[in-house]
Amino acid sequence: MVVIRAAVLVACAAAIVIAVNSGERASRYHVRLARVHPLHQASAASSRRVITIGYSAQHRPIRAVLVGDPHAVRSALVVGCIHGDEQAGIAVADLLAARAPPRGVALWIVPVLNPDGVVADTRQNGDGVDLNRNFPYRWRPLGSRGYQQYSGAHPLSEPEARAARRLILQVRPSISIWFHQPLGVVDLSGGSAALERDFAHLVGLPVTRLTRYPGSAAGWENHRFPGTTAFVVELPPGPLSHAATARYADAVLRAAGMWDASPTARSAVCRPG
Repeated sequence: MVVIRAAVLVACAAAIVIAVNSGERASRYHVRLARVHPLHQASAASSRRVITIGYSAQHRPIRAVLVGDPHAVRSALVVGCIHGDEQAGIAVADLLAARAPPRGVALWIVPVLNPDGVVADTRQNGDGVDLNRNFPYRWRPLGSRGYQQYSGAHPLSEPEARAARRLILQVRPSISIWFHQPLGVVDLSGGSAALERDFAHLVGLPVTRLTRYPGSAAGWENHRFPGTTAFVVELPPGPLSHAATARYADAVLRAAGMWDASPTARSAVCRPG
């Protein structure tokens, strides 16, 4: 069961309606943040809550949207953008934030984990670190600042990675989906291959096993919480069409609503039918 501190929810709860624009860039991102902040005064009874989970290296807020009951039996996590120059997943996250979650599921959505990178249109955060090399599992030094996959001074050196880790440790999602670009595949990331293959079938992408890089977010999750599944969806290059955005959002909701990560039922059940 997801445990949330009531005081935090009362202080941070918000209803949110987010306009979907698969081509939005840095200027629109600033607008979205400005719109979110005043909504924190909304009623805690709202089914949508916006919570600031941390701040970036350049002190931009990182916000999560909780859709549904925080005490639901199952939770799922979607991260729209961890690399700032891979922004297509933000549109999927925004659409999910405006939809109702499956019954019995708390859906946590982080549209942008790397706001500094989005503003600068760079892979790395404001410290020049590749956040998907900064998580603790099998972390190792990679290059130095200026290198594309610079992993930081040490594991969790970056505030964005620490914010994601805190959220994941708190909500313990059964499924986590991390959107990337531009390869157009679903990665066999180390969780349930059946679920990953079924998700790929739903969205029409091939399945492959990409290189298991040290310090990746999905690798850390799968290691830290055996029996759950975190995986990478590499979207095709460029912005998504409205139809494609809806297709990915539908697949997320279907997977989140029907996947059972319990030890007795670790099979994918999100096949269309």
